[in-house]
Amino acid sequence: MSSDQVISPSIRLLLVDDDEAITGGLAPLLGREGFGVEIAADGGAALARLASGGIDIVVLDIMMPGMDGRETLRRLRASGSSVPVVLLTSVGEASERARALDEGADDYLNKPFDAGELISRVRAVLRRARPGRPTLASAQTLAAGPLTWDRVGRRAHLAGREITLTPKAMALLDYLMTHPDELITRQRLLEVVWGFDDLIGTRAVDHRIAELRRVLGEDSANPHWIQTVPGAGYRFVAPVTDGR
Repeated sequence: MSSDQVISPSIRLLLVDDDEAITGGLAPLLGREGFGVEIAADGGAALARLASGGIDIVVLDIMMPGMDGRETLRRLRASGSSVPVVLLTSVGEASERARALDEGADDYLNKPFDAGELISRVRAVLRRARPGRPTLASAQTLAAGPLTWDRVGRRAHLAGREITLTPKAMALLDYLMTHPDELITRQRLLEVVWGFDDLIGTRAVDHRIAELRRVLGEDSANPHWIQTVPGAGYRFVAPVTDGR
């Protein structure tokens, strides 16, 4: 399928991947889900297309020849673009995923992935998108009522008082606040914060959630910030804004 072929005229999605086997299978599927899909085979072509406007969301592969996905993302954000980006990566380490999110990705998915999960993540990112404004994932500071999170300095404050968190709890808070009102499974949080290479169970997530609640002084039965969804995971229920 050529880069100028459009599958659906609704939400404009740019799929960036040099693997024709992937784009050839994903593009029709995304089209059937109501997205207008365009394809770019490399980072340079993606940036050129994005410069002309009209794209609502980007699904961007990291591993590409020439300009890879991370460099493409860096240049996109440096240009001032706030278009949401979901990264596709073959790297499972938590540190790699953290760097991708720090550089302005709104979410990521590891290859090989389930197409249904990709569609769910794209829709979740679009729900959080704020047209014409930076995404929460690219904000330096986040605020939820009296709770503020400095993503650069890795410092949290509650009602002006700095609170102390373990590194894992900080990473957990960051992901929850950049994905507000989204049901996030324990397995997903385990992947994001601990990585696939850690042989631990999802109870580790529950322990760090308990730490966050304890430090925030939150009652789990009447949550202001973190809601437990029985049998599923957690949801950050407080409205989140950038802290500027």
